[in-house]
Amino acid sequence: MRLVFLGPPGAGKGTQARELARELNVPQVATGDMLREAVANGTPLGREAKAYMDRGALVPDDVIVRLIAERLAQPDAKRGFILDGFPRTIPQADALERLLGDLGVSLDRVVYFDVSDAELVRRLTGRRSCPKCQSTFHVTSNPPKHENVCDRCGSTLVQREDDREATVRKRLQVYAEQTSPLLDRYKKRGVLRTVAGEGKIETIHGDIKKAVNG
Repeated sequence: MRLVFLGPPGAGKGTQARELARELNVPQVATGDMLREAVANGTPLGREAKAYMDRGALVPDDVIVRLIAERLAQPDAKRGFILDGFPRTIPQADALERLLGDLGVSLDRVVYFDVSDAELVRRLTGRRSCPKCQSTFHVTSNPPKHENVCDRCGSTLVQREDDREATVRKRLQVYAEQTSPLLDRYKKRGVLRTVAGEGKIETIHGDIKKAVNG
């Protein structure tokens, strides 16, 4: 299966993509994780991306496309993949089509996560991350055993700059302006499926499997 998960920041794409990728035995290709790793490692692409991420703006297409092209060229992606966080703009969708065309494959499904803005703000502003091992927690729905301390490695948890409320609202605005047009594109092509992104994780996962196979 070659899938795209679409949805605003905080919609739960990453959690669901990880589980489904495990079940399908295909890689989860998460642009957010790839970018944060590049930033943490201080790579040229990471330094370039950081200035945009810190203010909630989208990272330029050429940076994202280079990361994705390298990832899809790896052997494990030949069986299929779940793209999590890409494409986010029409130009990125065009670039993805060119990439897939070069590989001789096409998308099977595009799954859109429908979540209210109020719920997205709650989820994102309450998120805490470990700068060392990249574990994530939430102050209400998934708190660490000890306040502000990572369960896995004991490091002090932080609130990422792009999870602060002002930046979150900016990210949602950017998403609505630049990413929502993708829904019309994929709907016209008959590959778009919409699932409700609020509720029990297990219920959402079941809905996604129905959407992917239906």
